[in-house]
Amino acid sequence: QVQLVESGGGLVQPGGSLRLSCAASGSISRFYAMAWYRQAPGKPRELVASITSGGSTNYAASVKDRFTISRDNAKNTVYLQMNSLKPDDTAVYYCRYSDQRSAYWGQGTQVTVSS
Repeated sequence: QVQLVESGGGLVQPGGSLRLSCAASGSISRFYAMAWYRQAPGKPRELVASITSGGSTNYAASVKDRFTISRDNAKNTVYLQMNSLKPDDTAVYYCRYSDQRSAYWGQGTQVTVSS
């Protein structure tokens, strides 16, 4: 089992920034990928960004050049730096861990972009 604890969500004005963190603990594989997803009310969950164990990253077109995903392998933690936030970024953000055998989700953290 792998446990994921997310933090860093909140209310921010348009144009502002937030940094999300997701710490993994438990039976963590040597090689694993981490990702951030989000789900807005009435919409399906969508991939925001992902990062492999080797550090390769992938972003949704809607967040590219505004969001940055990174990881600290020593702390088993993944981060999502979100800049130039827009109201359309409002959603619950979920962290996901995956290795060759399984995948786990965090509980989600609310991000609200509003003036």
